[in-house]
Amino acid sequence: GTVGNLGAMMAKPPQQPTSRTQLVPVRASATSDRSVVRGQRVALRQLVIATDANDFQLPAWQRILDRIGTPYDILFAKHQALRTDGLVHTDGVGRYNAILLTSAALLSPNGPGQYVSALDHAEWQNLWNYERTFRVRQVALDAAPGRDPEDYGLRAKSEGAVDATPVLASLTRTGAEVFDYLNPVIQVPISGTYVYRTRVAAGCDAQPLLALNSDVLGVLSTAPDGRERAALTFVLSAMHPATDLIGYGLLRWATHGVFLGEERHWISVDVDDWFNVNAHGSAGMPFRISGPEAVAVSEGQAELRRRHPLAAGFTLHLAYNGNNIDPLPAQSPAKHTPDSLTSHSRRLRHDFRWINHTLTHPQMNFTSYRESYREIENNLAAAASIGLSVPRDVLKSPAYSGLGVYNPDGRSLAPPTDFGLLASNKELLQAASDLGVKYVHGDMSFASHRPSCFNCGIYHPLQPDLLLVPDWPTNIAFDATTPDEQVSRYNSMYGVNGTVHRTDRNISYEEFVDAEADLALGHVMSGSVYSHTLHQTNLHQ
Repeated sequence: GTVGNLGAMMAKPPQQPTSRTQLVPVRASATSDRSVVRGQRVALRQLVIATDANDFQLPAWQRILDRIGTPYDILFAKHQALRTDGLVHTDGVGRYNAILLTSAALLSPNGPGQYVSALDHAEWQNLWNYERTFRVRQVALDAAPGRDPEDYGLRAKSEGAVDATPVLASLTRTGAEVFDYLNPVIQVPISGTYVYRTRVAAGCDAQPLLALNSDVLGVLSTAPDGRERAALTFVLSAMHPATDLIGYGLLRWATHGVFLGEERHWISVDVDDWFNVNAHGSAGMPFRISGPEAVAVSEGQAELRRRHPLAAGFTLHLAYNGNNIDPLPAQSPAKHTPDSLTSHSRRLRHDFRWINHTLTHPQMNFTSYRESYREIENNLAAAASIGLSVPRDVLKSPAYSGLGVYNPDGRSLAPPTDFGLLASNKELLQAASDLGVKYVHGDMSFASHRPSCFNCGIYHPLQPDLLLVPDWPTNIAFDATTPDEQVSRYNSMYGVNGTVHRTDRNISYEEFVDAEADLALGHVMSGSVYSHTLHQTNLHQ
């Protein structure tokens, strides 16, 4: 569509939907005439209609739209009138290019056991007139079968709650077209919700989207007046996988594929302390990955890419500490070198991405400007001595130190305290800035490191030219070199005698891997760009 500046068109009349941004471009019908004709041009903004702020389906739409990054307004139908001037600007441009309902009827309690639509008859007519005039599509969540306020062509078969054990819905032929970014044989897990199992009415041209065996859980349908609609027959929870799987497709269909924002999917993994020595196990024995193990890591990465073509670009980020780099044997054959990790890392330097993790891995909560500068700059020099290409604008401080989270007793093994970003080490921040650093790794474990919006960073309040980008925490212990060491550490914190949280049993290594994989998968499905952190100990063969 043609894009233009709405400018003064975005002035908000009284009692209109809550607006999240002011200016958006517009989509126009194909025409050489740039004059505004009613019905031809609509803003690239969506309208979510909910009953009120407590509408339990509202978070699902918010999660979908916020993650895509598209502008939208919310109208609370119980308290805000849906008027024509709320849908169309005075110059004839439509305000919205998609209508997203939290439920098909927008029912709200009206006395004991009584429910009434939050939109009255005239308001429904205003909405449908707008959709028809501007060819705007409508999507409704939680559509019960029936004919009020309009008929989607769905008829009841049965209904009921689904507990934590998911039922698995499949894509129909139409569903595979709408959700064409999914594998067509995918089974969409639906759990912790309420489901209407329906059928398409005889003689109705509604096209099923999702099916549970012979039951229909969603349709595309055309109203008698030509409006195009989609509806799901179950509650879509903001926190369940189904929302991440089908939310993007619902928005893309609703907007005819023309909208602001994007959805991508990432899996990023950092391996910290490369070249360093870590203690491991209960005895705290020293461990440093070997050169042959580094080769095995590269081969495993290549095998993953071969097995999974969609992950063909997957590349580990090695956050390295260069103090133990030995540049002298870097040119030597690996079998003759006194430090095989240095030699093999040089040979494999193009197989990975490299992150400055400081030279000697000190705690940087109170380091001086001079020491901070030296740790960052000399680590870059150590990498250059063996030909590693390292971006100067990225820094990962040891254990995220220097960023306002620390234990006042430096010798204590107790969890750190989050004192906030204003308690960061100003000397470290200034040294990093002076050396050209623009991005600093943070940790989503800490409230002060969590951005206020999805896939955002935080400009550091003490050094605004530094953007803090948080990592996702994992339960993979930094000192675990074997499965037994990993589950021992995990169960010591979360098992039957857990020091952090006690449970009724210890878990196995296989259960641990499943749980961590589920967490990572959730981040991938959500589109999160943040990285997951492992340590060089975890790559022991």
